[in-house]
Amino acid sequence: MKLILASSSPRRAEILRHAGLAFDVFPANVDESRLPRESAPHLVRRLALAKANRAAEVVARKGRAAIIIGADTVVVAGGKIFGKPGDLPTARRMLRMLSGRTHTVLTGLAVIRIPENEERIVVEKTHVRFAKLSEKEIDGYLMTGEPYHKAGAYAIQGIAGRYVTRIEGCYFNVVGLPLARLWSLLREFGYDHSAS
Repeated sequence: MKLILASSSPRRAEILRHAGLAFDVFPANVDESRLPRESAPHLVRRLALAKANRAAEVVARKGRAAIIIGADTVVVAGGKIFGKPGDLPTARRMLRMLSGRTHTVLTGLAVIRIPENEERIVVEKTHVRFAKLSEKEIDGYLMTGEPYHKAGAYAIQGIAGRYVTRIEGCYFNVVGLPLARLWSLLREFGYDHSAS
């Protein structure tokens, strides 16, 4: 059965490739705006499912059997939800909030099997501790361009990895796709890796 990643994220695609999984990419663009008073777990569940559903609609119309994977990741620190920073001041504000603190990374993971329309939705949580960052370090990191288009304004698999002093939970969740949790869901759906 074909796997389809409903995401344009190169990081999520890289995780699947490195895990030896064959898949197609369907960039499922959805409005990622937070609803009023929406909690972080609800937000990532809703957006992951919306992305998976968008891809599933197209696949179903083509009459193909497939397993669709949708994911959405946010960072929660100091009671605030951080998505992807849209500008430099926002990225700087996020990094200041993460500096010297532990924050939580939440990824909503939605998996849909077509044509049966079976679905599973879970939220994976990882705690990440950042070292105390000086303003010079924050400025230098912002200059790399890495913080943009990343939830919480950092990429653990990149330059920002040097600031991470501790992690509790799934590393791949922080990158954007909790691999072990996904593999468990794929097995629930009877996914046969050898047949892909």
